[in-house]
Amino acid sequence: MFNDIGVFEIVTLVILAVLIFGPDKLPKVIQDVTRTIRKIRQFSDSAKQDIRNELGPEFKDFEFEDLNPKRFIRKQLENDDLGLKEIRNGFDLRKEMAEVADAVHGREGDAADDGGSRSGPPAASANGGGRVDMHKRPAKPAADEPPPFDADAT
Repeated sequence: MFNDIGVFEIVTLVILAVLIFGPDKLPKVIQDVTRTIRKIRQFSDSAKQDIRNELGPEFKDFEFEDLNPKRFIRKQLENDDLGLKEIRNGFDLRKEMAEVADAVHGREGDAADDGGSRSGPPAASANGGGRVDMHKRPAKPAADEPPPFDADAT
């Protein structure tokens, strides 16, 4: 809980406690605080035991820490009754995305694997009336020609 408290912070807290409560009352305050923490822990343990007793024998392995969502999910994934590890290992997202991109750009799947050239989106055919020709590659503009300007995109 307090894993990131360093020596400087502890010394500061001790000095503040001495200044606030004084050296005479400080031992009594520490005893009261420890007694209160002990009572809270006893109350918590007895409440947990009461809940376990009320749940019955089928919940004898029940741990309250399992109610933490992260721990619950981790515990359920360790069981792996559904074969999730096999599904996760058999699915290659990069390969699937490459296949989809190749299909969209009209390239053959093996051409991309052999190091085929990648080009931009396919150009619309002149006689197709706005239809996209998947086999035609767009013409590259000349070196001194500015790129096309799309007024709708700006």
